[in-house]
Amino acid sequence: MAKYFLSIVFICLASLSWAQGCSDAGFCTMGAMRPDQGYNRRIQIKLRSVELTHYVGFTKFGDVIYNYVPEVNIGMNGRTTLQMKLPYVRVDGALATTAGLGDLSLSLTRNIVEKEGYQVNATIGTKLPTGNSNIKTAEGLSLPMYNQTGLGSYDAIAGISFINSKWLIATGIQKPFGENSNEFLWSDWDGSPLESKANEYTQARALVRGTDVMFRVERNFRFTNFNFSTGLLPIYRLTADVIRLPKLDSEGNFIKYYDHIVTESTGLALTLIISGGYEFNSRLGIKVINGFRLKQRFKNADGLSRELVNNISLVYKF
Repeated sequence: MAKYFLSIVFICLASLSWAQGCSDAGFCTMGAMRPDQGYNRRIQIKLRSVELTHYVGFTKFGDVIYNYVPEVNIGMNGRTTLQMKLPYVRVDGALATTAGLGDLSLSLTRNIVEKEGYQVNATIGTKLPTGNSNIKTAEGLSLPMYNQTGLGSYDAIAGISFINSKWLIATGIQKPFGENSNEFLWSDWDGSPLESKANEYTQARALVRGTDVMFRVERNFRFTNFNFSTGLLPIYRLTADVIRLPKLDSEGNFIKYYDHIVTESTGLALTLIISGGYEFNSRLGIKVINGFRLKQRFKNADGLSRELVNNISLVYKF
């Protein structure tokens, strides 16, 4: 009983801690790329699970972002799992408060290698733009991507992981297709009481996000009911973000829109991940995941950077 009590206290305290975290476009929590995966040589009796996650993050601009994420995992057989996630997003922003459904994530994960001491899993997936990428203020001013509930693009995702009793190693790629519908420009906020604040955000009109690759390495410590893991999560933006800006003549008259490459939007974002979990019984468990951002990209037109983040999840298997 003492061990049980102390474990619950640890999880509760962890849920109150803050750190910089994984704020990628979705693939670092999908299928084979997700954190805190346990290797189990025993036959998996529970092939289905429902997970409810509460996420809160803070940006450097003073925005507070909440995600309430229901997730369903359906085991189609002993080796294949379908994952579905659809978050509800609320942003208490420096410019406005917004809320709505986020982007739908779908993935299919297959166990492709099962050996005595390890397993290899592969995932293919997609993100669909069910959220809104161009929410406006009551005055009709388009908000930056930090205030949007969706990214506004169709994304293709693939990844693979290696898991044994101590280590999780995973890599993946996320490729967005097409531009989104965001119309945020600094010039539209000229004369607004919030003009100076709006100018702190990166412009994002007709944003085309760059391609990301990720690599995850975690060391796991697993006991009867309790587990703990720590690791690194590098995410590298291979190609720069592109937005569409207005071109003006010498008198300030509009000529046309042109594609503008967002400088300093490529490169490495590196996060230290720390997580813990407790299984109350064979069906019910709780997980806490925190991270510490060691390095981030200078410009994030997509609104994905965070200063502080925390996730706590309740998992039910059936």
